[in-house]
Amino acid sequence: MTRPVLDIQDKPTIPQWITLSFQHMFAMFGATILVPKLVGLSPAIALLTSGIATIIFLLITQFKVPAYLGSSFAFIAPIIIASNGGENPGNAMIGAIAVGITYAIVSLIIWKAGYKWLMRLLPPIVVAPVIMVIGLGLAGTAVDMAMNVNGEYNFLHFSAALVTLFAAIIFTVYFKNILSAMPVLLGLIVGYLYSSLVGIVDFTAVKDAKWFAMPEFLFPGIHYEFNVTSTILLAMVPIVFVTISEHIGHQLVLGRIVNRNYIKDPGLHRSILADGLGTFISAFIGGPPKTTYGENIGVLAITRVYSVYVILGAAVIAILFSFMGKAMALIQTIPTAVLGGISILLFGIIASSGLRMLVEQNIDFGNNRNLVISSVILVIGIGGAALKVTEAFAIEGMALAAIIGVILNLVLPGREKVTDESLEKNIG
Repeated sequence: MTRPVLDIQDKPTIPQWITLSFQHMFAMFGATILVPKLVGLSPAIALLTSGIATIIFLLITQFKVPAYLGSSFAFIAPIIIASNGGENPGNAMIGAIAVGITYAIVSLIIWKAGYKWLMRLLPPIVVAPVIMVIGLGLAGTAVDMAMNVNGEYNFLHFSAALVTLFAAIIFTVYFKNILSAMPVLLGLIVGYLYSSLVGIVDFTAVKDAKWFAMPEFLFPGIHYEFNVTSTILLAMVPIVFVTISEHIGHQLVLGRIVNRNYIKDPGLHRSILADGLGTFISAFIGGPPKTTYGENIGVLAITRVYSVYVILGAAVIAILFSFMGKAMALIQTIPTAVLGGISILLFGIIASSGLRMLVEQNIDFGNNRNLVISSVILVIGIGGAALKVTEAFAIEGMALAAIIGVILNLVLPGREKVTDESLEKNIG
């Protein structure tokens, strides 16, 4: 085991603290502001709530888990559905609050009954295809953002998307140091600079912006349509199946990096509760749902700096940054094409991570049971199937795919028996 530069409870010097915390803030920055830009929420609120959620996470996990919470990509499509294409974002906040409450309920059950039932309910054959649906279901959105302006093809904008995409690829593939941990941010910077050079960035809003500005808070229920309550909840809550699986995966990977068993101490119930409470508070003031970030886990692995105080510093910096009006106005000027270019890579990576899970777990597709479950999930999720009982009661796309996947896994014969020993091996 490689010795850490700073272990979990080690306090850095002030210069170290500032430098290392900024490093973590920049690692999560690109992805955290991308989600609200894609769904019509405030990037400033996304930054503010990411810092608040991270502090909540550290407190509930007793300052034992050096994880940063940022905007979750799993909820992009459900937020768009719940907010009626971004027209009524207060709707999506109601759904996100329900997601936070669901996390708390799952946490309570884990606290009383243990975690093994959850890992049996969500095996890789269900979770991996749903993760693939998250990425592939948004592929059309990414390509449209990259190529088109007002519904028409625009070569100049598409060139900006390609520059952004290839810059992010280069930082991902050809750099092995800290730069490889933040390809999203660096890709956005390169794409933005290119866009400025070719004249497709409008700086008017930056000139007019104040140096200090309050984030635009969005409280649940603003422009809220009560007749679509069930649709909102059914679009967002089932995605918890996927995000909790993602959370468990992050805790396992993080535990291996820092040589701790986070499933047992401070316990999966604490980390899931922390994730849920962070999402709940975020939604209450207009931020997107939260999740632990793989980008920051990557920074931990590269730097071997595991100190929770560094993560705390990054959270405080993100909160302060959200009040910088000029900086937030600059973010708003990022061209749609640049966001589209980075989204092509990000959404593809999400889909590929599902495929990677299938490969790493040695899922046998010669087994018709596995073939049926994955096939149904993929087609229902990517095809955008909807189960409509009434106009105000419908389960759509990814949510429907996740629910059907869980049901098929439970009812189809031949389910592989998962032993306590295999579960212990996975978390050990």
